Amino acid sequence: MKAAAFDYTRPDDVSGALRDLTGDQGQAKAFGGGQSLGPMLNLRLARPKLVVDVSRLAELRTIEDKGDCWRIGGAVTHSAIEDAKMPGCEPMPQVARGIAYRIIRNRGTIGGSMAHADPAADWPLALPALGATMVLAGPPGERRVSADQFMKGAFATALAENELIVAVEVPRLSASARWGYWKFCRKTGEFPEASAALLLDPVRRLASLWVGALDGAPQPLRALAADLAQRGSLAATERAVGQALDAVAPGLDPVMRKLHVTAVRRAVQIALG
Repeated sequence: MKAAAFDYTRPDDVSGALRDLTGDQGQAKAFGGGQSLGPMLNLRLARPKLVVDVSRLAELRTIEDKGDCWRIGGAVTHSAIEDAKMPGCEPMPQVARGIAYRIIRNRGTIGGSMAHADPAADWPLALPALGATMVLAGPPGERRVSADQFMKGAFATALAENELIVAVEVPRLSASARWGYWKFCRKTGEFPEASAALLLDPVRRLASLWVGALDGAPQPLRALAADLAQRGSLAATERAVGQALDAVAPGLDPVMRKLHVTAVRRAVQIALG
């Protein structure tokens, strides 16, 4: 299929992009790498009157060390994150490296992935687990939303129609932090059937365990994460993980439940051995 007719603009800066998004009264869409919006346009699942191309805005294409965190522009590609040297934030390149294929990573952006909010995507799982913050810009100015509050459901977020994701701020980890990430895919490069992420950072007193590739937004397993921080990998028994998973995703069929339980346990094994 071909996309329905739309107008196209490539603004010079973020303020220009916001004017374009606001001026079309909810009928405009921001365009980053096009790896999600492009197919939706072609299938006519999205039919905006105006497409606002933000992929080349210099303000959105930088990765900056802010001392206590790394600030990653919303139009930074997955491959740029994959290739970046980010001391204290090593999970970011690791996650980026596993997204789809390199040709997709060369175009897809972190902001676009979060705005699209596919339940099986990597960043909607990894960023809440890492304690990241979304920086959103709109006509009134910037506001910050915790990554764990940003995704409201499948393909639904806290982003207003006239807002842009201008950056993601990811806290720097301590030297004693432990990270584990696992996903089951039918084949390399596909969206996962089950996924999980674990971060334990004793210096920051942070224990974060999330499970993804559910029907809706990724979900935290807070009690199990706290138990892992206290007892280590011994807390991740199949029964304990299964009970924690049942509390946040009670409707999983037996096969999918098994995959998710195993994904969590493998993430724990990677982090804690």
